[in-house]
Amino acid sequence: MRKKITVIGAGIVGMATASYLRRDGHDVTVVTMHPPGEYCSSGNAGMLNDAGCVPQAMPGVLWKVPGYLMDPLGPLVVRWPYLVKSMPWMLRFLANANARQAERASIALYSLIRGTVSTYEELVKWAGATGLVRRSGYLVAYASDKSYQNDALAWRLRRARGVRMETLDGAGIRGLVPQLAPAYERGVHVLDQGYVANPERLVKALAARFQKDGGVILERKVLDIETGEGGVRALATDAGSIPVETLVICAGVHSGELTASLGEPVPIEAERGYHVTYSDPGLQIPMPVHVSDAKVFVTPMEMGVRVAGQAEFAGIYAEPNYRRAEVLEIHMKRMFPQARMTDATRWMGRRPAMPDSLPVIGASVKQKGVFYAFGHGHLGLCGGAPTGRLIADLVAGRRPAIDLTPFRVDRF
Repeated sequence: MRKKITVIGAGIVGMATASYLRRDGHDVTVVTMHPPGEYCSSGNAGMLNDAGCVPQAMPGVLWKVPGYLMDPLGPLVVRWPYLVKSMPWMLRFLANANARQAERASIALYSLIRGTVSTYEELVKWAGATGLVRRSGYLVAYASDKSYQNDALAWRLRRARGVRMETLDGAGIRGLVPQLAPAYERGVHVLDQGYVANPERLVKALAARFQKDGGVILERKVLDIETGEGGVRALATDAGSIPVETLVICAGVHSGELTASLGEPVPIEAERGYHVTYSDPGLQIPMPVHVSDAKVFVTPMEMGVRVAGQAEFAGIYAEPNYRRAEVLEIHMKRMFPQARMTDATRWMGRRPAMPDSLPVIGASVKQKGVFYAFGHGHLGLCGGAPTGRLIADLVAGRRPAIDLTPFRVDRF
């Protein structure tokens, strides 16, 4: 049955969802504050890795936080004026940092992202941008065996899900990525993964094909959602009202503001990340590299090499603090001492983070004809296409390929 569907958000989740819905023959309109791919989706590390099935909330994280906060080069920053406001989310996060919940979250995440590479390969073929998705393993490097052992639970969770990997000593690391600094003693080569060579261009390619096939993109800011007895009726925007029949909310960190207006508040937080992209670093990196101690990824991309990471809590609307990007530059120099550090661009984005590390995917419990797809945190790109396909199944009345119970909006 052909439906009129409005999608809020034009990041990777929104455009993947709109693409699948349009391919099903629906009349689809995307409403977005920013041009497609030019918000959080433009600056991620590009990873398509089912090894990302480890939740952020892990046992022992509480004892690591003080060290992270005191280390000027550490991966975590909380701006002190924002600490009190973020505390309820932080307490929920810590409550989920136990072995039982980590196992449950890992199972749910893996069910969502296990086929991410092949899903994207099919989608970019439709969009005419096949070269953007690249199959590759990736290297996780540790400065010491102790650091590797500290991640033992994470690796057990990955192995339990079926992720293939091989452990490496220092010589094995250098054989895999010769230009990586010799300081790393232990490593893991994670097999059968992938990455996107330009995340922003990926979203724009989907948007272009979506519009070519009759989809509509409106650059407007949603101010409110008008409801009635039959469900959602219209979006109030800065350019007037837009009638709505079926609504999908894929608005990233802004999704919480929208669901609250529908009577379904969610504990979503803006976990801000940074990147630095070097257009000509003089490196030949055969695969993405993750240094676990620093919590950074270095990814080869068509526009150069990108180092990405950091977790900063300062709210949605605070200005960027590009000292966090300078920290990434220091880590980059430690990892690849011979890299040329000129001609670099810096960026900050807002990951939509949930305290249990699971996105919200599924139908509204309170509003007829409303669906949610947001809150993927670090896995926005990885989970984007799989999520879009799931939402298309729900809208069409098809049975989803996975159990969506762990992702329900009313689980909190």
